[in-house]
Amino acid sequence: MSIELKQDAAWSLVVPTSMGVRLAPPDGQPVYAGSEFTMHATSAETNVASVSSLLGLPVKVLTAFVKGSPVAKFIKGNLGSRGMAFEGPEVPQGGPWGYRHQFNIAGSGYGPRGPRVHNDRAGEVGRILSAKDFDLERLFEDEGVRMVHLSGLVAGLSPETGAFCREVARAAAETGTRISFDLNHRASFWEGREKELREVFTEIAGKSDILVGNEEDFQLCLDLTGPEPGGKDPAAQIEAFKAMIDEAARAFPGASVFATTLRQVISVNTHLWGAILSAGGQWYVEEPREIGVLDRIGGGDGFVGGLLYAVLRQMMPLNWIRFGWACGALATTMLTDYAQPADEEQVWKTWEGNSRVVR
Repeated sequence: MSIELKQDAAWSLVVPTSMGVRLAPPDGQPVYAGSEFTMHATSAETNVASVSSLLGLPVKVLTAFVKGSPVAKFIKGNLGSRGMAFEGPEVPQGGPWGYRHQFNIAGSGYGPRGPRVHNDRAGEVGRILSAKDFDLERLFEDEGVRMVHLSGLVAGLSPETGAFCREVARAAAETGTRISFDLNHRASFWEGREKELREVFTEIAGKSDILVGNEEDFQLCLDLTGPEPGGKDPAAQIEAFKAMIDEAARAFPGASVFATTLRQVISVNTHLWGAILSAGGQWYVEEPREIGVLDRIGGGDGFVGGLLYAVLRQMMPLNWIRFGWACGALATTMLTDYAQPADEEQVWKTWEGNSRVVR
C-alpha cells in the first residue's frame, strides 16, 4: 500500500500548533527539589514534525507569538535550529496579565519515582489561533502541501482553535493534501464541551487519511463503542486496538492508516516499547521490547513523527511502523521533548538494537 502524495509541493509537512516552553530540573530531580532548570521550546505537533525537518524535508509551523516576548524569540530560534519555517501573528502582550506562551513544568522522574507534569496555560496565546491570521489559499493552493498534521491538543484547546483546525482540514482536503490526525484526548479540555468538541473531532477525522490514538481516544473523541482498554498486557492491548479500529474503519472509510503505540512501564528508566499499525486493512505489529529511557516525554510524538516521515518518503508500510518505533525510542534517549535523528542510518540502527559506537 502507498499513500498518493503531491510531488510539486513546497512543503512536505505543515503543523498548526501552540508553542510553549518546558522547564525541567537536571538529573531526574523533581521540580519541587530543583534549584536550576533547563528551558526547552516545545509542543506536541513540532515534536512530531522535528523528525521530518531534521532529516531534510521542508516543514512549516503555523502558530502565534507574543510580540516582543523574549520567550517568543527563544522559541523562534529553536524552531529555526530544527530547520523549520514558521508563520503566524505577533500578538501584543497587553500588559503583564495579558498573553504569554504556555509553561510546561516537568521533571522526568527516576527509577521508581514517576514523572510529574504541571501545565500552566493561563493566557496562552495559542488559544486565539484563527484561520483569518493565515493565507490558507496561498499555502495550500499556490505553495502546496503534501501533508498536514493536526492534533487534538490544538483542536481542543479553545473554541477558536477548534474552528481553526476545521478550516485547515477543509482547505487541505479541498486541495488534495493528505491529513494526519492524532486524537490526543485530554479530559481537562473536554469537560463541559463534549458536544462541541465531538463535532470538531468527527469532522476532522472524516477528512483524515491517517488516524492515531489508543482505543480510549477513539471512544472518547469520536463516540465509538469498543472494548475495554487492554491494560498492561501487550497481547490484550493489541486485540483491543484491532477491535476498535475495525469499528473506526467503518465509521471513517476515508482513513486508510490507523496506529498507536504500546508501552509498559517497568520503571521510569526501563520500558517495554511497541506499536501497532493498520494500513489498507493489513496489520503490522512491532512487538514490545525493552528500551532504556532517559526522559519519556515525547516518545509518542517521536513515533508519529517517524511514521509520517516514512510515509512522506514513500517507504513500504512495514517500514512505517519500524521507523516510527525507532524514532519514538530515540526521543526517549534525549532531554528535549523531540527526537533529533542525525540521519536515517541512526534511526535504523536504533530499530535493530545496534548501539555500537560509530567511528
